[in-house]
Amino acid sequence: MKKKITRILLIVFAVFILTGCTTTLKDPKTKKVVTYEDDKVRITLNQNILCKPTNKGLVSKYNEYKKQININKLPTCTKFKPSDANYNNLWETLIVKPLAWLTIKIGGLVKSYGIALIILSILIRILLAPFTKSTAEQSEKMKQIQPEMERINKKYEGKTDQASMQAKSMETMALYKKYNVNPFSSCLFALIQIPLLFGFLEAINRVPVIFEENLFGLVLGTTPLKAITSGHVEYIIIVILIGVTTYVSQKLNKTAPTPNSNDINPNTMLNFMLVLIVFMSINLSVAISLYWIASTLFTIVQNLLVKKFNKKEVK
Repeated sequence: MKKKITRILLIVFAVFILTGCTTTLKDPKTKKVVTYEDDKVRITLNQNILCKPTNKGLVSKYNEYKKQININKLPTCTKFKPSDANYNNLWETLIVKPLAWLTIKIGGLVKSYGIALIILSILIRILLAPFTKSTAEQSEKMKQIQPEMERINKKYEGKTDQASMQAKSMETMALYKKYNVNPFSSCLFALIQIPLLFGFLEAINRVPVIFEENLFGLVLGTTPLKAITSGHVEYIIIVILIGVTTYVSQKLNKTAPTPNSNDINPNTMLNFMLVLIVFMSINLSVAISLYWIASTLFTIVQNLLVKKFNKKEVK
């Protein structure tokens, strides 16, 4: 049943994503992706932006491709509303436009869209705190029952007959019930977090006032890879921060292996995920990286608090 629900949710999510992805602007003659480059870094231009850019260089560049996109028909970003009909579809209506609008509004209040992304990511994590708190508590419970899990694994070690496997499964389920453990509690949060991550990515890519701004000298719309290859090695700090925060978060969330996964080394899986995330961060914009870092830091603090209160309860 769980697998069927997961598949349905993944299909729905795929339909949402495929109906409203960012479209890069391509030169009709060369068929190459159009980029804008100033004295700092190079930015890839997107065709289905939601509002007008303010950077003079970007405006001039977009005006060279009026047949693909006429920016004069777009609202200014400060006047953008989620109800604007440009490129309207379900994914944009429910996820992308509201996130873009909230970022613009908060950015206007704090006078920085980079800070706005950090604030919004924390606000969202506060709203999702009941789910993340539950996940952290389940992680701690899994660690507490590890000795009994190991006893079950050792008891049925080498036994592959159906009766033994069924008995092992029943003992495991009884153990979970005894300690009120749900090993799949993190799935719900993941199904919420993934659309938000992609939604932020879409919102950032399609709102010029976000991707043309900089924070602490780092341009929000560029990626560490583009910046570093252009000679701006300072962007490596973003990759390092993502690596460090992800590593600490993984260590705090590390749980005991379930009986069905005792042939997989948890450390190997964590190391693989860490390398994958760091590799992906090289090609993610600085803006979405800020969201990831702030969100992960929130998770770290929350998990530390759960650990602290959990120890008090045990005592």
